[in-house]
Amino acid sequence: MIAGELIVADDAKDLATRAAEFIAGEILASTTAFRFVLSGGSTPRPLYTLLGARRELPWDRVELFLGDERFVPQDHPDSNFRMVHETLLAHGIRPKAVHPIPTDGTPQSGAAMYDALLRSIKEPRLFDLDLLGLGEDGHIASLLPDQPVLMERDKLVAAVPEGRSEERITLTYPALESCRITMFLVSGAAKAAMMKRARAGDTSIPAGRLRPQGSVVWFADRAAAGV
Repeated sequence: MIAGELIVADDAKDLATRAAEFIAGEILASTTAFRFVLSGGSTPRPLYTLLGARRELPWDRVELFLGDERFVPQDHPDSNFRMVHETLLAHGIRPKAVHPIPTDGTPQSGAAMYDALLRSIKEPRLFDLDLLGLGEDGHIASLLPDQPVLMERDKLVAAVPEGRSEERITLTYPALESCRITMFLVSGAAKAAMMKRARAGDTSIPAGRLRPQGSVVWFADRAAAGV
C-alpha cells in the first residue's frame, strides 16, 4: 500500500531531524551493502546536511544512487549531484560508492549506462532505501505528468526529453518499486492535496501510480500532512 506509515513533524527542522534519524537507523541495522537512492530538489538539503555530519555511521557499506537528474554538467547549479556533493558529501564521509547519473553524451546514452549499472545488481530488490520527494503536480523523481515515461515498464532508467525546461534522466517505476523501504519526504501546504491523493493511490497523478514492493513511510511536516 502506498499509504504506508505517516510520521508528522512540527516544522522543517524537525522533519529533517526525524528523517535523518530514521535513515541513520536503517544504515546501522544493515550488515551488508546498503543501497540508498537520493532525491533531488530543495526539500532534502537539510536532511542531507544532518546525515552527512554523522561520520560515525558505517559509510563504507553505503552505495549512493540518484533517483533522477537534470541533463546538465555535474557542476551546474541545477545538478542534483552537485546538491548532494554540497550537503551530504561535504563533511568528508566516504561511502562505499557514489553513482551519479551520467550527463555527458546524450540523455539516452546516459540513461542506458545507468540502466546497465542497475541491472548489474544481483539482488532480489535493487535498493534498500529509496528517498522520494513529491512535486506540487504529483510527480516523483522525473516521472512527470502526461509524459511517455509513465508507461515505461521495460527500462529501469529512461530519458525524459519534455515536460520541463531541461531534459532529464529518471529511474522508472520498475526501478523505484524494487526497494525494501520507500521513504517520502514532503514539506509545505502547497503539497498537501497531492500528498493526500498519492497516499490514496490516485493513478491520475504520477506518485499515485507507484506500487512499492517493500514498506512505505511518509515523513511530512504539519502543513503537508494537513494537521
